[in-house]
Amino acid sequence: MDHRSGKKRAGDTLYPPVEPFDRQMLDVGDGHQLYVEQSGNPSGVPVLVVHGGPGGGCSPTMRRFFDPAHYRVVMFDQRGCGRSRPAASVEANTTWHLVADMERIRERLGIGRFILFGGSWGATLALIFAITHPERVSALVLRGVFLGTEAELEWFYGGGAARFFPEIWARFIAPIPEAERADLIAAYHRRLFSGDRLEEARLGRIWANWENALASVHYDGIPGEAPSDYARTFARLENHYFTHRCFMDGDDWIMRNRRMIEHLPARIVQGRLDMICPPRSAFRLAEGWELAEISMIPLAGHALSEPGISQALVGAMNGLRAKIA
Repeated sequence: MDHRSGKKRAGDTLYPPVEPFDRQMLDVGDGHQLYVEQSGNPSGVPVLVVHGGPGGGCSPTMRRFFDPAHYRVVMFDQRGCGRSRPAASVEANTTWHLVADMERIRERLGIGRFILFGGSWGATLALIFAITHPERVSALVLRGVFLGTEAELEWFYGGGAARFFPEIWARFIAPIPEAERADLIAAYHRRLFSGDRLEEARLGRIWANWENALASVHYDGIPGEAPSDYARTFARLENHYFTHRCFMDGDDWIMRNRRMIEHLPARIVQGRLDMICPPRSAFRLAEGWELAEISMIPLAGHALSEPGISQALVGAMNGLRAKIA
């Protein structure tokens, strides 16, 4: 997409599937091993893909947003999720551990600077890494911006989004006694970390289904069911991070420190109808950042797979080819 005109450019479609040229498990200490892979051009411009969640993991589709002749695409599964081990572990698992892991990956692969490509929680973590290590970043490409604020958590877990999806919200709060519903993150935390694996999996599916149902504007009212192990992992990690407010030092930490990255170019792609991460956060992030360009995609929600969002992200990466060598 042209981020100012909104017009589609030729070639702004997903690239054909490619296979990684390197896969490895990286020991990062604390008992954690991370799955790391590389695809595309080994001598190309490095891109680090930062997946969402927390707890989501990478997928092969994520490789298809990058011209494989131009980009060296690095993907990794964050602590406790995807193919990283141990699965579903929240021990030694904080935002700052993940920032350190990203720096270890950079050092291990001999990369000086990379483009950070992340959506949702991946956008959050990309921004935090860039603020912490601005000299290691050449640009940011962000989607479905989440700034990790109290207001955003209150919107999604305090009844804001529920006004648009009352029947799905009713299923989400049903397992929680009315006396505990004033703090649903805390109520789910007690159950997702109860020690009863079957109960954790059952509540994990309900937690994940609330988010999955709101991801796309094309939701048809039929509830999906995430696989049990995935749902438990996703829900435990996401709830762990949200219980601790993403381990940031006070509310609105990213915006309070945005000055550290305002010299970097940023491309922000935001679904106009995103019910998980409403557009206000993306607008706040871009406002006053001279090198940031924002695309509000009409009739699009939160999901990476939304056609307009996919096209805009490929277009953003294509547009950077001539600017970052």
